[in-house]
Amino acid sequence: MARAALDKQPADVRRMFDAVAKRYDITNDVLSFGQDRRWRREVLTAVDPSYGDKVLDLAAGTGTSSQPFADAGATVVPCDFSIGMLQVGKKQLPHLPFTAGDGTRLPFADGTFDAVTISFGLRNIVDPVTGLAELRRVTRAGGRLVVCEFSHPTWSPWRTVYLEYLMKALPTVAKAVSSSPDAYVYLAESIRAWPDQAGLAAMIGEAGWQNPEWRNLSGGIVALHRASV
Repeated sequence: MARAALDKQPADVRRMFDAVAKRYDITNDVLSFGQDRRWRREVLTAVDPSYGDKVLDLAAGTGTSSQPFADAGATVVPCDFSIGMLQVGKKQLPHLPFTAGDGTRLPFADGTFDAVTISFGLRNIVDPVTGLAELRRVTRAGGRLVVCEFSHPTWSPWRTVYLEYLMKALPTVAKAVSSSPDAYVYLAESIRAWPDQAGLAAMIGEAGWQNPEWRNLSGGIVALHRASV
């Protein structure tokens, strides 16, 4: 099993997500104590799609994060580099146009989308700044970016409790519910190694996005970053 320290080799990460695809959604629900549902609602509100908007949902996995955009009347394209995830998603949501794609080389023309979003997937791209720049490339002038990603709890005692859960309890819980529990060791490490809120905002700016800002969710366990073209 690849670990976070092994530079996120794309083939290793892809195989890991293929392995967890079957029970990915239920595992996330259990590990987040149901907070993942609230986070998806917050992403939808932040993107605020108008009827007919074209939205790219990168690292969409099984499409659970994509369906709310379709329900709001947008044309959403779920994109992921894990074929296993896409296969599970297509069975569950056959009406969505699932698309295989590498976050550093997106298979879309310049300026295709009104809005682009990625939830809990940016840290798994081998070069996140390149991924953010690709998202900007495929966004039209005036379009917007929303990134929902794990971050750093702002209250020190809460951060200590969170890290204890992340590194010790999370892999144990994953063994009971995941189809590939070892993968969650990597995921826990990748969360721990990820930049804080200001660090991610700096990366977004480096990739060419304008006016990056963020809002903390769940005490900073998750941060919702927004920017525009």
